[in-house]
Amino acid sequence: MTRQYASFPIEHTGELKNRMLNWSARFNIFVFLDSHQYRLPHQEVEWLMAAGAVHVFTVQEGQDLTGLDDFVSRGGGDWLFGHISYDLKNSLEDLSSRHVEKIGFPILQFFVPEIVCKKEGDRLLIGSLKDDPLHIWSSIDDSSSRRTEPGPAPVDMQQRLSRNQYLDAVHALKKHISRGDCYEINFCQEFFVENVRLDPVQAYQRLAVASPNPFSAYYHNGDAYLLCASPERYLKKTGSLVISQPIKGTIARTAGAGDELQKSKLLKDPKERSENVMIVDLVRNDLSRICRQGSVVADELFGIYTFPQVHQMISTIRGELRPGIGFSEILKASFPMGSMTGAPKRKVMELIDRYEAGRRGLYSGALGYIDPSGDFDFNVVIRSILYNQSTGYLSFPAGSAITHQSDPSQEYEECLLKAAAMRMALE
Repeated sequence: MTRQYASFPIEHTGELKNRMLNWSARFNIFVFLDSHQYRLPHQEVEWLMAAGAVHVFTVQEGQDLTGLDDFVSRGGGDWLFGHISYDLKNSLEDLSSRHVEKIGFPILQFFVPEIVCKKEGDRLLIGSLKDDPLHIWSSIDDSSSRRTEPGPAPVDMQQRLSRNQYLDAVHALKKHISRGDCYEINFCQEFFVENVRLDPVQAYQRLAVASPNPFSAYYHNGDAYLLCASPERYLKKTGSLVISQPIKGTIARTAGAGDELQKSKLLKDPKERSENVMIVDLVRNDLSRICRQGSVVADELFGIYTFPQVHQMISTIRGELRPGIGFSEILKASFPMGSMTGAPKRKVMELIDRYEAGRRGLYSGALGYIDPSGDFDFNVVIRSILYNQSTGYLSFPAGSAITHQSDPSQEYEECLLKAAAMRMALE
């Protein structure tokens, strides 16, 4: 099949995005990626949408990546969208998970979309494999930009760990660090509610207002939904160049002139800098497995970037891929991302499963696209609401990096800070 393209003028960006989100309900699978006009390094696409699946590749529990490179090759010259669950680690590292996954996303899934929409300046490019792009444009335009459903009822969130249980776990993890079992570990707390009825589009719109971020996404796959306000990139490929931009280092924003002082405080904080440099070293090691010798460097170290609720410390690492490196080999070398595990990876992933009280699933995984040229861009699934519409189970984990210098009470407060935007969207 040949994809037909046509472009159409955009008059009101916000209204068009809302129409597209409301129009999405007719599809079993739908992805909307939105940068919210951030101008971060290497940020190129403002927003992308994919709807409907013509061809699908899925990895379920216990399966490996056999066939993924063939699927990506067969899709060459067209768009692929998809996700990678954190639990792919069990195949990549021969690990296991003792907790039950309650949201329902496959371990990994990529699909060739029936419809792709891409914002290009003040126009919307629509590419379709089945329908006339003009008909699609008219269908989107006919969709309402407002929801007729009632607003969400307040959601009474529970915590998988009490404050004391969380503090005890962090103390235990610090003992592992003192013994030399690991250097740094990303430890997460899950906030959840059961038997809730939610309008996912409306909740995502509220989240996007409360916390617009450069790697935001609305994604539904059957009954499983991801409402994402991520500020972090996992991995981007342009030609032979790959870049990773791990976040390690967080401080709350404040009103007025004090906000600039917070940025300076974050930049100078020895604990935050130590966290960041450990993950930079881990990412450099990961990329060196697939890149030309000597090509892996840190372009930026300890960059301070501002987002709605927090300032973050971000470093940028790049490398030049060796010839013949396929997509599955890139994942095997770099996934899960070091910012969501810690170091050394295998050991901390064992400790994560031992001390966390729930399964991460798609949280701390990745969502993104591979374009027709073979280039790709994937986010880190954080600051996100995960929801299963059929069971009513809703979850949003939040975590922080535990090091020898960590104050357990401060780490607990950092989790609450990172969870604030999701609470706002639901309450």
